Amino acid sequence: MLRIRLTRGGTKKRPYYSIVIADSHSPRDGRFIEKVGTYNPLLKKDDPMRVTLKVESIKAWLAKGAQPSDRVARFLATEGLVVWAHGNNPERAKPGKKAQERSAEREKRDADRIAAAETAKAEAAEAAAAAKAAAAEAAAAPAPAPEPEVVAEVAPEAEAAPEAEVAAEDAATEA
Repeated sequence: MLRIRLTRGGTKKRPYYSIVIADSHSPRDGRFIEKVGTYNPLLKKDDPMRVTLKVESIKAWLAKGAQPSDRVARFLATEGLVVWAHGNNPERAKPGKKAQERSAEREKRDADRIAAAETAKAEAAEAAAAAKAAAAEAAAAPAPAPEPEVVAEVAPEAEAAPEAEVAAEDAATEA
């Protein structure tokens, strides 16, 4: 298939393009059939030397079935040779397969995390309600009567015995 396309020339950071007729399988800057124009993107948009075309030659190649590239079709549309319509590719902005898989995994992980948080929150609310109910039951139930405290009385003999020992020790130290 024949294409009317750009081939890059010029130097580094100073591009200059030739508009050529080439086989679609040949490299961008490779072999071509005929040079039919030039494009200098460094010139102002209203400069007449920015795009130069050999209109008669281009008409002949279009009649033979050559297809212009998108950029060249824009140039030819300004000359009235072809009708150029802006391309619409809605698939262009969609992420690739792996990115879609990663985003699905991330959404699932976030949903699981949210579900776990809601479950923990519900369990905490149930525990708080159970504690509140237990406190209400404890407040509603009559308090048991306090049992009388049993105080053990110390036997008088036990009290006297330590005093006797202390007195015996004092006597021993004096002697």
